[in-house]
Amino acid sequence: MYKIYINENELILQETESIKDKKSTKGILIAPYNGKTKLLLSYVDMLEKTNRFEKIIIHFKDLKQLKNDFESLFKVIRASGGLVKNELGETLFIFRRGFWDLPKGKIDMGEKKKAAAIREVEEETGIKSIELGKKFYTTRHVYKLSNGRRALKKSFWYAMKAPNQKLIPQTAEDITEAKWLKFNQIYNSKRPIYKNIEDVMEAFKSQKAKKNILFS
Repeated sequence: MYKIYINENELILQETESIKDKKSTKGILIAPYNGKTKLLLSYVDMLEKTNRFEKIIIHFKDLKQLKNDFESLFKVIRASGGLVKNELGETLFIFRRGFWDLPKGKIDMGEKKKAAAIREVEEETGIKSIELGKKFYTTRHVYKLSNGRRALKKSFWYAMKAPNQKLIPQTAEDITEAKWLKFNQIYNSKRPIYKNIEDVMEAFKSQKAKKNILFS
């Protein structure tokens, strides 16, 4: 399965075999891919302009081809970030452009994903003494660039540890707050959080439950 968020709604690419007898329901559209990328663009456009569907599942016999065809429609941007825990069990969150988020940023030319993850977390929050764990999740979302072209951002997420310390939000990147918070404080917050960040949090909890494999 290959999940992409568009306007906070899900576009999922799957093999036809995995769909079997599933059918569309209210709010969820299931549709076959005919091999023409124009069809994929029509679904992207639909999710950008309306909230008619909270989820669109597109299926094809060859998932690899479907993914490649989909990605060919965008400028693909690679990013890295981290879910940082301190000794109190709190997580490092940032508040940016009206949403709770996790620190991440674009991978520079020739830069390794791990190095980019540490650099971006340090730059966006002012944190020091990061212990890097394993990459545990990848998110994807579509947005518009300043020139009007669509971009597909693929973000690689690493588990991290750091001691509790004063944080300095990077205001130049529209970050107004950097705070240590518990997961339940985020879930109960009146301020929204991006759905792909909720996915990162759930993936972290799931991996941690599997014999704590996030750190060597």
